[in-house]
Amino acid sequence: MDNNNTIAGWVLAGGIAALGFSILSGKYFHADKSERPETMGFVIEGVESSDDGKEEVPMSMMLAKADVAAGEAVFKKCIACHTINDGGANGIGPNLYNSLGKPHGHVAGFAYSDALTSIEGDWNFDNMNAWLISPRKYAPGTKMTFAGLGKPEDRANVIAYMNAQGSNLPYPEPPAAEEAVATEEAVAEADVAATEVAEETVEADTAAAAE
Repeated sequence: MDNNNTIAGWVLAGGIAALGFSILSGKYFHADKSERPETMGFVIEGVESSDDGKEEVPMSMMLAKADVAAGEAVFKKCIACHTINDGGANGIGPNLYNSLGKPHGHVAGFAYSDALTSIEGDWNFDNMNAWLISPRKYAPGTKMTFAGLGKPEDRANVIAYMNAQGSNLPYPEPPAAEEAVATEEAVAEADVAATEVAEETVEADTAAAAE
């Protein structure tokens, strides 16, 4: 009986030791998880990047093919707070008629936040695009609670619609054909580079685990 207990004890101890060694080995080689590099891909001059890391086509190119009617549909998300007709009343937000090309906080009688009125310059196409991406990042401390528009197409369309409501500013010239192609190629190269870095990281983790 004592011999059986002794054998069982050694078997149990051996199993525990093997399990512990397996756990330690897994943690040492990071075999239980894949890691991503701190920096994915690389920065390319002249290519815009959104908050989620995806490369974006410049707004000048987006506006060249923007749809005012589609922008009016997108603007329906804003009508709970804003009017955009000539002489329209202020609501939770200011009337937005003829806003592009005007200074930040230009509507008389509306109580803008200091976060917005302290921003120098006018509402140009790029500023409005940045605002629509994230009002809180564009003007930290703003009273605007809108989360933003994630799709560049939606932003371009609604900016085109807003421009058609009294502002009528000329669109910025899109890049020349050669520049546009170069921009698209740069975006493609960045995607390929990011994919290669990710694949190399997975291969390195797999090789380390195999060792």
